[in-house]
Amino acid sequence: MPLILITTSPRVAPGLLGHDAWRLLREGRAYSGSADHPCLPYLAEAGVQVEVIEPDPARLVAEARAGQVVWLAAQDGDSDLLRAVGHVAVGQDDPPAIEVMPGSYDLPGARVLDLVGVMDRLRRECPWDAKQTHETLVPYLLEEAYEVQETVEEDDYPALREELGDVLLQVAFHSRLAMERADGFDIDDVAAGIVDKLVRRHPHVFGSVEVGGEAEVSDNWEVIKAAERAAKGKESVLSGVPLGQPSLTLAAKLQSRAERIGAPADLPGEGVSALGARLFELVRQARAEGLDPEAELRAAARAYRDRVRAWERTAG
Repeated sequence: MPLILITTSPRVAPGLLGHDAWRLLREGRAYSGSADHPCLPYLAEAGVQVEVIEPDPARLVAEARAGQVVWLAAQDGDSDLLRAVGHVAVGQDDPPAIEVMPGSYDLPGARVLDLVGVMDRLRRECPWDAKQTHETLVPYLLEEAYEVQETVEEDDYPALREELGDVLLQVAFHSRLAMERADGFDIDDVAAGIVDKLVRRHPHVFGSVEVGGEAEVSDNWEVIKAAERAAKGKESVLSGVPLGQPSLTLAAKLQSRAERIGAPADLPGEGVSALGARLFELVRQARAEGLDPEAELRAAARAYRDRVRAWERTAG
């Protein structure tokens, strides 16, 4: 007869167990070594009796030889107990089968719950984290975003995972701080907002709109964004363009937005240097050639960096 170890995820609501887990817990003798296991109240409410005992590998193996035994593992998996049971079982002439059954699985994104929990504890218990504000964190968010850009430019995809984690930390940190405001929000509100926006701006995926290709998707996106700006009382096509972004990217974004409504393409004669005007026009030329001026200048800068490094090696 088998000894079945049922594991559960701490990131899933404790009453949500798979059908086979419920069936096994109802069928045989069920034990657990965790009196505070979060699933126990839900099982008891459903009439499933799980006896809390001191983990005893020899007892479990002996009872499993006589009939099916189910062990509801602690949420850390009870790996030490499982190894001890295995050691006892291999010494038996007729050892019981030992099976591990996941009673609940992590859903995609479940580890974000761990990040939320860790961030909450850091905010309460770490002196450095406790004193941070939205304003003090902004430089870190910008730095982490640039590090993501660098890993992509250098095709360093192993590093990309870590850098994206650093960006995600900033999102979690800002969301945790926002919870402390009277008019605040939390990370679920942040996620809900972007989900609503994505669904709203993709009617060809989540609605009945039909599109013939990428160009129509982009056109629909801009129409929807314009309606959103109007609903917020932001009538300018330039509303929402952050002025703090790199200047080449800023110029390209402003030109792109202005062109949609046929706004003047030339700069005012006053207040702009000849050099500034030339740079602004170079941005327009890059866009006309389908190029990202910021990316092109960064590529040139990286090439120059490599050349200087090579010169340093030969000169030294």
